[in-house]
Amino acid sequence: MSIRDNVKRVQDCIAASCARADRDPSSITLVAVSKLKTVAEILEAADAGLQHFGENRVEEGVEKIPQVNESARGKITWHMVGHVQSRKAKQVVQGFDIVQSVDSLKLAKRLSRFALENDRVLGAHLEINISGEASKYGLAGYNWYRDNSVKADLWRQASEIAALPNLEVRGLMTMAPYGAEEKTIRRVFANLRDLRDALARDFAAPLPELSMGMTDDYEIAIEEGATMIRIGRALFGERV
Repeated sequence: MSIRDNVKRVQDCIAASCARADRDPSSITLVAVSKLKTVAEILEAADAGLQHFGENRVEEGVEKIPQVNESARGKITWHMVGHVQSRKAKQVVQGFDIVQSVDSLKLAKRLSRFALENDRVLGAHLEINISGEASKYGLAGYNWYRDNSVKADLWRQASEIAALPNLEVRGLMTMAPYGAEEKTIRRVFANLRDLRDALARDFAAPLPELSMGMTDDYEIAIEEGATMIRIGRALFGERV
C-alpha cells in the first residue's frame, strides 16, 4: 500500500474509534512520526493531507525540516517526540514548533532560555512516566493519585515549568508499556487523562492536549481521551 493509502486507513480507524467513544474525529491530531524516513516520503505524506510530523532524533530532524518546509505545499508543524538531551535544547528550539518530551525541569529551563533568545514561543508537553517503568523517560507520575510525595513533587515541577517564559505548556504526553494487555494500556491512558484534569483544575490553566497512543494502541488511546496520536509504522511501514 502507498503512504496515501495508509493515511486513509489510519484516518478511517480514527473515525471508528471516535464513533465508539462518541467523539468528533476533528478533535484528534495525527502526528506522523517520520524517524528514518526520507524527505520524499514525508512530502508524500504531506501531499496526502498530513500537517503534523514528529521526529525522535534532534540531528536527523534539524537536517530534514528545512528541506521539507521548502518543498511542502502547506505549513508543516514539527514535533520533537523523542528524548532531548539538555545540551541539544538550542537546536530543538531553532527547528521544532512543539516539544512533546519535556521530561525534566532542567530541560524546560534550557528550552525556555533559548526560546527567549530566539524571540519565539515554544509549545511544550510534559512527558509523564505514568507506568513507572524504569526504562522510560518522563516526570515521575506513577501512582500520583495515591502517593502524596509523588503528587507533591510532580505539582512542584509542573508549576515551575509552567512559569517559565516563552514556553507554553499545552498538555501531557506518555507511552504505554510495550506489549501490555489492553486493560493495562487503558489504565495507563486513563491515569494520564485524570492527571491532566487534576493539574488543569489545580492550576486553573487549560491543558487541552493529551498525546498518547502509537501504532499498536492509538485506537485505545482515542477511546481514553487522547487528542494527539503519534503514528509511524502504520503510515510509513516498518523501519529498516
